[in-house]
Amino acid sequence: MDFRELMETKYRHILEKYITDPSEQVLYQGQKFSRKSIEHRISPEEIISLHKTLMNEMYPDLPEEVSLSFDMLLEVMLGYGLAYREHQSLRHKQQELRTEMEIAANVQQTLLGTNVPSVPWLDIGAISVPAKHMNGDYYHFVKDETNNISIAIADVIGKGIPAALCMSMIKYAMDSQPDNQPSKVLENLNRVVEQNVDPSMFITMFYGVYHSEDHMFSFSSAGHEPGFLYRAQTGEFKEIEAKGLLLGVEKRTKYKQFEQSIHVGDMIILMSDGVTECRSEEGFIEKETLISYIKKYIHLPAQEIVMNIYKELEKLQHFQLRDDFTLIILKRNV
Repeated sequence: MDFRELMETKYRHILEKYITDPSEQVLYQGQKFSRKSIEHRISPEEIISLHKTLMNEMYPDLPEEVSLSFDMLLEVMLGYGLAYREHQSLRHKQQELRTEMEIAANVQQTLLGTNVPSVPWLDIGAISVPAKHMNGDYYHFVKDETNNISIAIADVIGKGIPAALCMSMIKYAMDSQPDNQPSKVLENLNRVVEQNVDPSMFITMFYGVYHSEDHMFSFSSAGHEPGFLYRAQTGEFKEIEAKGLLLGVEKRTKYKQFEQSIHVGDMIILMSDGVTECRSEEGFIEKETLISYIKKYIHLPAQEIVMNIYKELEKLQHFQLRDDFTLIILKRNV
């Protein structure tokens, strides 16, 4: 039998019992009845109306003042009931939206998924963590037939679903590139972004190619966060200097290409601004702070380095990321 059909009998039993024995145990039964009523979408005004009806049946000589007080309570709870039903509806919609976001995030992860290549002379570590459900950062690896490794790291200026959709477009535009020369790749992608992305949305990108034959690293940047080059011989960290206009600003933009030789023990450190713009209680972290974390874990494999740095910076922000976080390290072994 439906709960609504039974509720009058159940409530009458609880009410009569409490009037004759006003104990905590009976009140607890009332709480259980309340939870059941919520589950079956029984409004507060329905409960009050039932209470008034039962009291009038049980006590025909109930003072008029008490009966009128129930009318007042009923009117008050009508507004409360409307607000409650609206709240329940919003909660339901919120849950639906959360479910859709989770599905979208899983789809994004599948669409933008990339495999970290494995070669004997290069140790690669990568981590990318979204601040919310959807990731506005993107990184991608490609190993060609000659074992050259291309790497792209990008950041949409914007958050949420629009940024994520934009990243999906960039990924597929990259897959259709005729060559992997960094400057040409950025120029081609810039035209795609300028024609297809909302004018209020811009993309920063760093694109590099590690040449396996001579261990040269060629790269270009479209306004992306500068990374670091670590020289094992001197123990120095140098900023990777590569400037260029963001993707999508000017259709005919040309990008400069740079080269660096990579020696045994050297590291290439690439990141999104979610790394350098980590905020502690004192403000944004200094680059020296980031370098100190890299030095702390430099003896570890590349993947362990990026994981440990992420944990350090997450802790620094009290485990609340303010921006998407992407960090990549390429470490020459031999």
